[in-house]
Amino acid sequence: MRTETRQRHYLPATFDNRSIRILLVGCGGNGGQMLMGLASLDTALRAISSRSLDVTVVDDDIVTEANLGRQPFYRCDIGNSKARTLAERINLAHGLDWRAVHGRAPGAIGLEGIDLLISCVDTASARRALGTAIANGKATPAYWMDLGNRASDGQFLIGCPSRADERSGRLSTVLEAFPELADESVADDDAPSCSVAEALERQSLFVNRVLASHALALLFDLLGRGSIGHAGAFLNLASGQAVPIPLPSVEPPNPRADQ
Repeated sequence: MRTETRQRHYLPATFDNRSIRILLVGCGGNGGQMLMGLASLDTALRAISSRSLDVTVVDDDIVTEANLGRQPFYRCDIGNSKARTLAERINLAHGLDWRAVHGRAPGAIGLEGIDLLISCVDTASARRALGTAIANGKATPAYWMDLGNRASDGQFLIGCPSRADERSGRLSTVLEAFPELADESVADDDAPSCSVAEALERQSLFVNRVLASHALALLFDLLGRGSIGHAGAFLNLASGQAVPIPLPSVEPPNPRADQ
């Protein structure tokens, strides 16, 4: 009788002894929290390994009053580019040289030459655009992590876009794991909030921070410790539940296959 075993996913050896190139798409609720956390992750990686992070963030939005509280911005930031504001703040505080692009990916910046794509976008159409750019690009990121949320729940998932190796252990991307995102007939729901109070009616105050913290913890295990035991998780602040997304099951070789 053949049984399935759960495998850990290991970081490829090509990531050793160098800077890991990250493109963060979106600098709002989830993206802003991810960018601030990536600065802490960079500090940790430099202390425990030979790795570091080289981050570029892209977002075409500016800071509004509705962003205060839930996103890592202050009143003095209102009217400024979200991406440039946070990148400048991180560079000043940590002595880094991370880059910001005020625009919308993939139009404003290509995906070539990056190791990890992190998408923190509001709509399915934005995810489809990134998926199309990956499929049509000359170089494919080794990993694609996606974060998404509703009012008080959300999910994060890391996948491997490259189909060069189609073994059963390849991590599915967000578009593969959630095929409903590929349905172009479903309208996007990205109506902006006009005030802090209205924004908090649409999304819980700490949903982005909790989601980003879990996603960053997974990245720390992968990039800092070298392996992960799950591919993401579903989180629900209202119920207090966190349900991990398992890695693909791999069947062990059949000892009778060669007999």
